[in-house]
Amino acid sequence: MLEDREYMRQPDYHSSRISFTVLLLVVNAVAFLVQLMAGQSPRGSQIEAEYFALSVPGLAHGHVWELLTYQFMHGGWMHLIFNSLAIFFFGRSVESVIGGAKFLTLYFLSGVVGGIVQMLFALVLPETFGGLLVGASAGGFGLVGAFAVMNWEQPFTLILYFVPVTMRGKTLFLASIIIAIIGMVALKDGIAHAAHLGGIVTGFLYARRFIHGNWTPPSTSRRGLMDFLGRKPGRGTVRPDRDVSAEEFLQKEVDPILEKISAHGIQSLTARERQILEAARSKMEKR
Repeated sequence: MLEDREYMRQPDYHSSRISFTVLLLVVNAVAFLVQLMAGQSPRGSQIEAEYFALSVPGLAHGHVWELLTYQFMHGGWMHLIFNSLAIFFFGRSVESVIGGAKFLTLYFLSGVVGGIVQMLFALVLPETFGGLLVGASAGGFGLVGAFAVMNWEQPFTLILYFVPVTMRGKTLFLASIIIAIIGMVALKDGIAHAAHLGGIVTGFLYARRFIHGNWTPPSTSRRGLMDFLGRKPGRGTVRPDRDVSAEEFLQKEVDPILEKISAHGIQSLTARERQILEAARSKMEKR
């Protein structure tokens, strides 16, 4: 199962930090409870629809904050549960690799872009794509897109409707794109497929460009590691302590990890190996 794999568990070196994935789930649950309580009165339901759910009329009236607030609202308990499962399973893996700040940026950016894409289609085809938009699925699909990039050629197993399905990241990405397009073209099921499409494409582009520094799949070379850690080669090196040179550190600690990533994928790393990469990235960001 996906949740049983080591890279899906929170690494030890993050144990003392806040898990933004868990925090996001808690905030979504609290927001939904507030939404339910407010919806008990006609006035509360009207305020939710006019000022918090995303809609073309709302944006036309200047309610740009709806691009964020709609991500904390849901259409029911099952809607919340399915979105929470996606955030939990994919979010933990993505956050453990890129850190909390980039994780939140990725998530909310995917939600905003997904909402904009849905609204653009609603302008053209209001009967199909119009109406109120709520839910965290666009942000969740952004995490799916980033997860796919990070595991582009690596097999993993997902549980889909209680059936284990093994696939690679590129298969997950292409399947999600195809499902979203089919939903937009052929289905009228009330699901915001255009927002899903916008979210997953945003997550895909974010991971390739702003995490790995290029438009190609993640590199496992030393140069690729430098780009992944956010530092260009030639502009400084990792120095974990005063007694170990950067070259020695790369040869003794980082290079074996890169070889392991190349052979088995980033998900095969142990907590200690992830800690080494995190330490290298942190020191690079401080320089």
